[in-house]
Amino acid sequence: MRSIIPWTILLVMTACSRPPGSDSEPVTTATAASETDPTDVKALPDSAVRHVVIFKYRSGADEGEIAQVTNAFRALQNSVPGILAFEHGVNNSPEDLNLGFTHAFTLTFEDAAARDAYLPHPEHEAFGDLLTELGVVEEVFVVDYVPSP
Repeated sequence: MRSIIPWTILLVMTACSRPPGSDSEPVTTATAASETDPTDVKALPDSAVRHVVIFKYRSGADEGEIAQVTNAFRALQNSVPGILAFEHGVNNSPEDLNLGFTHAFTLTFEDAAARDAYLPHPEHEAFGDLLTELGVVEEVFVVDYVPSP
């Protein structure tokens, strides 16, 4: 079962991307915290780190609670130094391999030190407290990586 999780991550990330020239609406929204284009790996600093967080919400979670979580997650880029971009999307893969995980979030950090400083940051901890208070997240998994072209 654990061997399927890396494939699930790849599938979610692929499903949340839009091929060049596609006429369909994008399934992700990105908010850049700086002038660096987080979708252009070549434009990122060599030290950049992507922090991918994927949530499985409880069956009783409503759209308002999910929006509250998304907005709070997005707001972290305004209060935590070193975040270059925030991006999120909802799984739309027809393969049905997401294991119930539906909402993907990606933070792009300047470097590993910025990511490491984010983890214990008071605003990040407050976000964790919000998740606990709302009780809407059933499971979460996180993958960090250095993007390569």
